[in-house]
Amino acid sequence: MIDRRALLGAIALTPLARPAFAQAWPTRPIRLVVGFPPGGTTDLAARVMLEPLTQRLGQSVVVENRPGGSGGNVGADVVAKAEPDGYTLLMQTVSSGAINFGLYGARMPHRPDDLAGVALVVKVPNAIFVNNDLPVRTLRELVDLAKRQPGKLNIGSSGVGTSLHMTGELLKQAAGIDLTHVPFRGAGPMIQEIIAGRVEVGVDNLPSVIGHLRDGRLRPLAVTTATRTPALPDVPTTAEAGFPAVEATAWFGICAPARTPRPVVDRVAQAVNQSLADPAVWARMADLGGMKPDLTPDGLSTPQAFDTFIRSEIAKWGEVVRRGNITVD
Repeated sequence: MIDRRALLGAIALTPLARPAFAQAWPTRPIRLVVGFPPGGTTDLAARVMLEPLTQRLGQSVVVENRPGGSGGNVGADVVAKAEPDGYTLLMQTVSSGAINFGLYGARMPHRPDDLAGVALVVKVPNAIFVNNDLPVRTLRELVDLAKRQPGKLNIGSSGVGTSLHMTGELLKQAAGIDLTHVPFRGAGPMIQEIIAGRVEVGVDNLPSVIGHLRDGRLRPLAVTTATRTPALPDVPTTAEAGFPAVEATAWFGICAPARTPRPVVDRVAQAVNQSLADPAVWARMADLGGMKPDLTPDGLSTPQAFDTFIRSEIAKWGEVVRRGNITVD
């Protein structure tokens, strides 16, 4: 004899029921988890998106900072293990989304396929900068100083395994220098220590440090993209400084728990793309040094394209980790 309640429960879980679920969604606020403290690029990019996503989804979207672990792993794991109902999303980064799988391997608290790509939001250059009291004004001068004082200069990042850490490693490998890596729990604490002079060199995503570079509290030496950024047009690229191998772009995008209904994922992706098409929203991203997502020919980002991009980034950074024999405790 068929159990009617069991049958109705099974029907509710079938794909045929998902469009109805998507039409009703959302009925309550949505949390956008950020795996880093307030003030860093991940947090800034997430907060730029809050108001436009709230308008387009019809419910409040709020940031929940969940720092901890390395490179945003704690926040990413919170979302990977969340109910796949669309109410818990992640501002994913190149660190927790790609680099850390090469660094930690089986020690990662979740697998890549525990999260589903929704949309790439923005890509940004990294900046290499120094404390104003350090007697260098170019990247070449920094390299020369580091060669004269091997191991004595400290280089800060927002955590082991972040794109900032990896950019510093690329610089050390390309220039043949020895800098002591000092990881922090986020970009904000790192920047304050460099301004105070307790750490000499820093690498950061441009959005979270650009204000300090523009007002002269820190001295920029180079950006890590192939071309100069309009946000800091007078700052040379690492290639112009003589180190073309030091090219790294950080990226930030929205992910959802795997098994989130596809209509919900598609709706959030549409809201992201519509938001980024708004000149006022994009102007805020561009002022922070952001570059538009370009995963499709029309310059947008579909869930499928973002998933493919994430897989390619996992492979790319895994090779960098292997080549550099980079390990973490």
